[in-house]
Amino acid sequence: MTNDADTGLLTAPRVRELAARLDIRPTKQWGQNFVIDPNTVRKIVRLAQVGPGDSVVEVGPGLGSLTLALLYAAGHVTAVEVDPRLAAQLPQTVAELAPEAAARLAVLQQDALTVTALPDPQPTALVANLPYNVSVPVVLSFLERFPSIERVLVMVQLEVAERLAAKPGSKVYGVPSAKAAWFADVRLADRVGRNVFWPAPNVDSGLVELVRHAPPVTTASHAEVFACVDAAFAARRKTLRAALAGWAGSPAAAEQALRAAGVDPALRGERLTIAQFAAVAEHRAD
Repeated sequence: MTNDADTGLLTAPRVRELAARLDIRPTKQWGQNFVIDPNTVRKIVRLAQVGPGDSVVEVGPGLGSLTLALLYAAGHVTAVEVDPRLAAQLPQTVAELAPEAAARLAVLQQDALTVTALPDPQPTALVANLPYNVSVPVVLSFLERFPSIERVLVMVQLEVAERLAAKPGSKVYGVPSAKAAWFADVRLADRVGRNVFWPAPNVDSGLVELVRHAPPVTTASHAEVFACVDAAFAARRKTLRAALAGWAGSPAAAEQALRAAGVDPALRGERLTIAQFAAVAEHRAD
């Protein structure tokens, strides 16, 4: 396999030529910003640590910039694309630029948020340049629905990346941070400028790495824990005693659950780890 960026990957002129041929104009509706820089897709694949033993699921492949780089490194790629024109074109682009990899690509024309099953081989990694408007729900839903996914490396809006990777006590720690921590260790892997995209977005991007770990040990279900997280951050300026009152049934019931979990009821949600949220959920009165 070749890794020659000029022959095997999509350059800016090729991206624009492909889009013109298909009469495609990137749409805000689907959050489309196409990557036009081969160095960026190579960096994503490198940071994702994808190898021949990996089956990668990619969400929002667009014209195939990242897909091609992934196919050079991974054993298999399943690309999930909502735009029917792009989904139809992708196999043709791969056949033209990386014919030896064409058999290792599967394309699923579907909204990623509705995907509940993927073709075999089951994914070991999620690697994607995610549409900004669905980035958090895509990451969380894929980690929930596909336990075979061990690693995630996604490019998202920098602000979203920082929120996903935030730790308790941070000003940007919130629902995405806590829920992502249920599934994985999360870190901001790198920052990406605007000029690698066409069209260039109005914000910078970030690369987020998630490495799956076992969820907190608790008798509460994942849904019950997430409901506790949602309640705590719906009124993030309130104390947990007040913020969790509706969720627990009353301020007194919330305080009882918090104290049973060893959590100070006067704290705010931004101070709690996901393990502490799990403990609180476990002690909620039936």
